[in-house]
Amino acid sequence: MTEKPRPVVIAIAGGTGSGKTTVARAIIERVGQENIAYLPHDAYYKDLSHLPPTQRDKINFDHPNSLDTPLMVEHIKQLLEWQPVEIPIYDFTQDRRTGETQTVYPHPVILVEGILILAEAKLRKLFDVKVFVDADADIRFIRRLTRDITERGRTTESVINQYLATVRPMHLEFVEPSKRYADVIVPEGGHNVVAIDMLADRVKTLLKERAISKD
Repeated sequence: MTEKPRPVVIAIAGGTGSGKTTVARAIIERVGQENIAYLPHDAYYKDLSHLPPTQRDKINFDHPNSLDTPLMVEHIKQLLEWQPVEIPIYDFTQDRRTGETQTVYPHPVILVEGILILAEAKLRKLFDVKVFVDADADIRFIRRLTRDITERGRTTESVINQYLATVRPMHLEFVEPSKRYADVIVPEGGHNVVAIDMLADRVKTLLKERAISKD
């Protein structure tokens, strides 16, 4: 029996509202969903259902400690061994895990996406290609404001307060400095079709190289 080649692990990081999810989806579309195991860091927020609402409101969701990164590391390692994983499903309207999970099956490409993934040394060690999606701060804020109001049931005031209290400070402390670890920086996010095409071509090339090396 021929041994399967090690999957390629691609990291797509960037600030809130930068367009990293759009870039990730574009790569999935170009490379093929049947080739990609997708892991969003957002799914790994710690469960806060044991805390009363007053305490949940004080949690800094933009700090690395708010995420169960060790679990994500373990899941990536399992996928690298061609084993399926059960990732949490998080309810952002309630700030808790639903108790249900989503099965992610192993594929030749593992695509990891999240704001803080390049800020975590244990995650960086697992990445073959590290991408940072960049966008102007005002554009990112507007996108986050729109998303949180329409998708997460937030008020304008609460989004603005959170942005000033934690999102912006944590971006400056953790996210922006992590840009230096990127192999590729994509300006203009999902609107940068040229960069997305180049990334997709690079992923396809890596897949071919690993397939040939195992023949």
